[in-house]
Amino acid sequence: MVKQITENPHGQFTTEDYTVFVVMLTVSAAIGIYFGFFEGKKNKTTEEYLLGGRRMKVFPIAVSLIASQLSGVSIMSVPAEMYSYGAQYWIIAPTMIVIVMIINYIFVPVFYNNQITNCYQYLEDRFSPAVKKFVTFTYVLNIYLILPIFIFIPSLAFAQVTGTNIHLINGIVCCVCIFYTMLGGIKAVVWTDVVQGVIMFASCFLVVAVGVVKIGGFGEVFTRAAAGDRLNIFDMTFDATTRQTFWTSSIGNVFLWTGYLGLNQSCVQRMVAVPSVRHARTALWIFCAGFIIITSLNCFTGIVIFAKYFDCDPIKVNLVQKADKLLPFYVQDVVGNLKGMPGVFISCVFSAGLSTMSANLNSLAGIIYEDNIRPFKLFKHADASANLTMKMLILFSGLYCIVMGLVVEQFGHILQMVVTIASVTQGAVMGIFCLGMLWPWANKHGALWGSAASVIGMSWIIAGAQFAIKNGDLSYPPKPTSVEGCAEYGFNVTQSVLGQSTAVTDDSSGGFSIYKMSFVWYSTVGTFLVFLVGIPVSYLTGSQDLSKMHAKLISPVVHRWLPKEITKSELVLKTSGVNPEDVQIKEWVFTPAEEEKRKKLRDTNEHVM
Repeated sequence: MVKQITENPHGQFTTEDYTVFVVMLTVSAAIGIYFGFFEGKKNKTTEEYLLGGRRMKVFPIAVSLIASQLSGVSIMSVPAEMYSYGAQYWIIAPTMIVIVMIINYIFVPVFYNNQITNCYQYLEDRFSPAVKKFVTFTYVLNIYLILPIFIFIPSLAFAQVTGTNIHLINGIVCCVCIFYTMLGGIKAVVWTDVVQGVIMFASCFLVVAVGVVKIGGFGEVFTRAAAGDRLNIFDMTFDATTRQTFWTSSIGNVFLWTGYLGLNQSCVQRMVAVPSVRHARTALWIFCAGFIIITSLNCFTGIVIFAKYFDCDPIKVNLVQKADKLLPFYVQDVVGNLKGMPGVFISCVFSAGLSTMSANLNSLAGIIYEDNIRPFKLFKHADASANLTMKMLILFSGLYCIVMGLVVEQFGHILQMVVTIASVTQGAVMGIFCLGMLWPWANKHGALWGSAASVIGMSWIIAGAQFAIKNGDLSYPPKPTSVEGCAEYGFNVTQSVLGQSTAVTDDSSGGFSIYKMSFVWYSTVGTFLVFLVGIPVSYLTGSQDLSKMHAKLISPVVHRWLPKEITKSELVLKTSGVNPEDVQIKEWVFTPAEEEKRKKLRDTNEHVM
């Protein structure tokens, strides 16, 4: 191992590597320039800037969803998860089939039937403006907390293999992302995602393939992984405090990812950028297939890393400071002697981070402008002024991410931190949309109190868990690793270090505590809190009068329980002789007739007790 590392020592990022990395950034910037200047006439309206005129193609949208959802956090931290805790996390890959089914048949029809472009507008139509404002605030807060992490992780990888100052490269890459997102809008975001998605897949495949060959083939990889207890994916333990089991990886991730993918504005914005429901569903199924492939490849990368260092843990001999830095170390070690390969890997990680950051910057600007700036009428609304304002918001948000890199640098395990931050509000968002679409009797009071209870309850639980971690009362010890083979690589390993590699602490002696609950369950608990509070409050304050309910605000899967006169008289998006799934949404703003219906609906919801 020492010999391999010294062939490409720390800080020796070659000219070929820098060339590959610069080409990736240049192509991303060029796409922004193209859509900002050469396609500028087609990108002047708000609809074009945020939705691409609703004429986006299915495949680019699907690839964009894959690239933006598999962030730099996934590329770096999932292999670290596999290395430290085993393959249980992989269950999320096949679980995505269930998640996409839920989104396609519960949420997507409602968004299209109500001509939703801002997913939080649904909450105003279904409940009240107050509910929308509350949930929108939690979304904006959550994005500002989590977005700096997504772009900082690639900088971490770059610093690991080059020795460059981590904050310098973080600032440079953020500026490139800000540039093309500001100029090109959603079209630039989607097409850079396509380029970056191809880079991600190619680099992940190459890194794994070279590693498997050097280890001695798939058989040797799986033999070593099995000996190290890294292949158990069916841990059926019914213990909510266990970090990862089959149940947390499947059920827990259904709630987490359904909300993150189906009810996140950056994703919904792209779902409704295609012409019809059928196109949106097709895009999501393509996304599902791509997600399974990339996630499986990413998980297998962690298994390959463990097989490579099965008898000499780089963390124990201080070659790597923490598990999240294992992947760049492995790339430097295994393919560092292949010119350009470290550059391809770094481009992969940055592509993932840029995709996530650009998608969120674009949707965040639209949300803040529509909900927090436009209503105050600080200036006359026009497409030009709206687009300029959103570009300034993107600039501000990007600069904020650069500054917050100083804070993110102090974080511990990145994957756990991301899920924890997201779960403060993710459960509330998932719960309130499900309450509105699946429980027709829920009213605005139940929705508001249910979502508030979820956010407060999860904040309390998560804060308690963080205090427990700080005090040493809660920990997730990794699976044992070995340093027995380190001596032959030139390391003088003492017996005490070997003992540390197998030490596992047991924090379960004190019995169950809600603070010791696995962080993967946070979104599930948050969702159920909305229902546990929202349904009783709705009944106590007067359930929604179904005779005054618009059926299109309720998911089609529960229409059978609505009064027949409501479903029969409901105005839905239908065209004579045309499949409803092929009907296109043609307007960015609602027609006068539709706006009148929406006004009556809001008035009805405001006066129903």
